[in-house]
Amino acid sequence: MYELTVILGENEYPLKIKKKIVTEAQSFFNQMDSDMDKGWQMSQVWIEKPNQFQKCQIVADRLFTSIHLNKKETAVMMAAYIINQMPNVKVIDIDTAGNMDETSFT
Repeated sequence: MYELTVILGENEYPLKIKKKIVTEAQSFFNQMDSDMDKGWQMSQVWIEKPNQFQKCQIVADRLFTSIHLNKKETAVMMAAYIINQMPNVKVIDIDTAGNMDETSFT
């Protein structure tokens, strides 16, 4: 079991992600990578080819939206993607002011 803390402003959300999800969703993660490889709008800047860290920031923004809309399954998959790319991450501090590049991982 992976345990993450997602920080959204003043609020913290603990997430528990089963290892099985992270290992078995590789085709889903590959599709996400393929979509992001086409370029992505990150805040005010269009990124032609996001690097792996930027992809995790993009996915963290989707994680924020999923938590905000109470879409638990989507939130789990977004968190699982980040764990798959950054297996040692414990805390995701998501910028809630719309600056994806300010999102950090520890």
